[in-house]
Amino acid sequence: QVQLVESGGGLVQAGGSLRLSCAASGRTFISYSSYAMGWFRQAPGKEREFVACITGSGGNMNYADSVKGRFTISRDNAKSTMYLQMNSLEPQDTALYYCAKAQTSGLPVLRRQYDYWGQGTQVTVSS
Repeated sequence: QVQLVESGGGLVQAGGSLRLSCAASGRTFISYSSYAMGWFRQAPGKEREFVACITGSGGNMNYADSVKGRFTISRDNAKSTMYLQMNSLEPQDTALYYCAKAQTSGLPVLRRQYDYWGQGTQVTVSS
């Protein structure tokens, strides 16, 4: 099994910043760097949507158009931890943010390409 635990969410004013973390563990998750990882978010009444993903090596990233230039995804394979630095936050960024492990390498953007999910961390941006 793989366990993913997000942290770092909170309440912030528009224009502010937050840094989310996603710590991975599990005795079967022995090759963390072999898998891409991603962030998704879900606002009330909306579908869960792709935010960003990063390859296993951390050398390549992909972002949703809505967050490009404001969010930065990164990972520390030695710590089995992924991050999402969120700057210039907007009220429409308010959502429950989930981290997920991809089934393969590459830069997957679809939910079905991910097999393990965290419980989510709430981000609320006030205007």
